[in-house]
Amino acid sequence: MSVRNEENTQAENHGGVEEQKPPERRWRFNSPLAQVSLMGFVCFCCPGMFNALSGMGGGGQIDPTASNNANTAVYTAFTVFGVLGGAFYNVLGPRLTLAAGCSTYVLYAGSFLYYNHHHHQAFAIVAGALLGCGAGLLWAGEGAVMTSYPPPHRKGTYIALFWSIFNLGGVIGGLIPFILNYNRSSAASVNDGTYIAFMCFMSAGVLLSLGILPATSVIRDDGSKCSAVKYSRPSTEFAAVLRLFLDRKMLLIVPAAWASNFFYSYQFNNVNGLLFNLRTRGFNNVFYWGAQMAGSIAIGYVMDFSFKSRRARGFAGISIVAVIGTVIWAGGLANQHGYSFGNLPEKKLDYKDSGKAFAGPFVLYMSYGLLDAMYQSMVYWLIGALADDSQTLSRYSGFYKGVQSAGAAVAWQVDTRKVPLMSQLVVNWSLTSVSYPLLVLLVYLYVKDQDNDDGGGAKI
Repeated sequence: MSVRNEENTQAENHGGVEEQKPPERRWRFNSPLAQVSLMGFVCFCCPGMFNALSGMGGGGQIDPTASNNANTAVYTAFTVFGVLGGAFYNVLGPRLTLAAGCSTYVLYAGSFLYYNHHHHQAFAIVAGALLGCGAGLLWAGEGAVMTSYPPPHRKGTYIALFWSIFNLGGVIGGLIPFILNYNRSSAASVNDGTYIAFMCFMSAGVLLSLGILPATSVIRDDGSKCSAVKYSRPSTEFAAVLRLFLDRKMLLIVPAAWASNFFYSYQFNNVNGLLFNLRTRGFNNVFYWGAQMAGSIAIGYVMDFSFKSRRARGFAGISIVAVIGTVIWAGGLANQHGYSFGNLPEKKLDYKDSGKAFAGPFVLYMSYGLLDAMYQSMVYWLIGALADDSQTLSRYSGFYKGVQSAGAAVAWQVDTRKVPLMSQLVVNWSLTSVSYPLLVLLVYLYVKDQDNDDGGGAKI
């Protein structure tokens, strides 16, 4: 038989279609690894720097009122656009959705530069509302990329990779105010250079977002595409979003979503902001966000490698986070007995001058960062285990961020109204504790050990 006839015979045996081999190069721009990493750097520049700005307590100002009101506007708008963000993503695609979302972060940082000189809240509040709209778009896109692009059996690893790069932004963002305000140990508000540096990083994030590819262009190492779905219509997406509020899987996630950003106002304003001076707040944030990197890597390993069964890994991850969370919040309770709004420390702690008195609150604040990353990475893994296509997961992620933002909007006003600090701590601890048994039920009912062969995208 001739070579040509032999090739024809082989083609007939495969239904007349030659099977393409998986891509051989390990590092490709259209690989899940490259795209999740790039998404991490987008969030490094935008929400990472936003977190560093918020983490200083009061947005770096002596009076947290403007920051609290701006954050309320952020999360109120985020509540709506977080839920609708998945619909925008499915209609517009990743590049337009992410670039539009990233651009609002620049305006928000600029509003605090303006406030540094004029002390008018209006600009910061309006910029906060616009940021809430943009953040809803950004995080819906991020959720779709992070949960649908990786291979199903390595989602925890990719979530840890993303979370580490993203929180490196918080680390660098913490260094910015620490370095630029190092010799201003008695200063009340950060200098202009701090806000300008944040704006430069955020502008870079807008440019990086243009490199995110649609799911149909991303190819896994086994040769499969991440998703074979086409972009949707607004009417279809609106109906799909409404159905999420009746979806039992999403209803079980609601308490975890509400709790997952509720504690930020307490930790940033009432631990870091009340106990430490300005330069030390920046120093603390380096370790707060650094601990998040470690926490995401640790829980990512548990969620991907601890057991062969995916359900068992889910149960293990929830149990570990519950135990660690209980220990850390118990430490917070012990620390909170030492001060209140009516009994504040006479002198704020300094990392250099306060000696042993600095150590305990510093370790506690760093531990809060560790718990935050472990908690949110665990929830994202659970969301990713519920489906494998980017269209569904963008809606799930948007719903999660929308509910999360509703909780945060309430939390920032709770702080503005000076609710007793002990009450704030107890509510935060209770909210996270209530979510654990419901997440266990979610895994029991809806997480399967074997992936549906049709859910991983079309083979090429």
